[in-house]
Amino acid sequence: MESVGSVADLGAGDQLLDLEWWTTRTTRDELALPLKIKGTAIDLALPSQKFPNVSFSKADIQTFNKAKRKFDVLWCHDVFQYLQHPYQTLANWHSITNDDAMMVLIFPQTVNMEYNKQAFDLMPGHLYHYSLTSLIYMLAVSGWDCKGGFFKKDPGDPWLHAIVYKSDTEPMAPGISWYKLSETGLLPKTAEQSIFKYGYVKQQELVVPWLDKSLTWMAQQ
Repeated sequence: MESVGSVADLGAGDQLLDLEWWTTRTTRDELALPLKIKGTAIDLALPSQKFPNVSFSKADIQTFNKAKRKFDVLWCHDVFQYLQHPYQTLANWHSITNDDAMMVLIFPQTVNMEYNKQAFDLMPGHLYHYSLTSLIYMLAVSGWDCKGGFFKKDPGDPWLHAIVYKSDTEPMAPGISWYKLSETGLLPKTAEQSIFKYGYVKQQELVVPWLDKSLTWMAQQ
């Protein structure tokens, strides 16, 4: 946390509660000194709350690229599923971050198991079907490191959680093969193993870590 100087909340909404959390962090020692993280709320709607160290930029998060400085953390909670151009957006976000920046995505998977049956739900405003496999492909194509990233998907819970880091690899054109993508070193180890075994990534083959060192076994979903 002490290495974080700036956070952008992409699609912040009007309450800015997530940015309030980020900008009020303190050191973890007994002094608990403020870390003074600067937050930027990016949204088309004006916020109803104001907090210290939080500024607002009225813009489309898909094309936003007007920052005087780049960000250390991109935070996108319950927004990604509404994007019209996810590939272009992820590539753009790659360009507005500092080296080794972290991106956090939290949004619902659209293909789930409900009462032991597959459910394909596309809620109002959602434009595409998303799964952990498609998310990993999108992120890697857009230059985000999934091999060193963290993912979480609990059984019975549609929410996908992803924490990935900006790589030195520039965004590529969508449509690149899984084999070519595996050569970049941006895919999780179990994704690479699936590619070598089947020629593509089978979601049931994925085993991915989370921050607390727990593992998500997608075969159990």
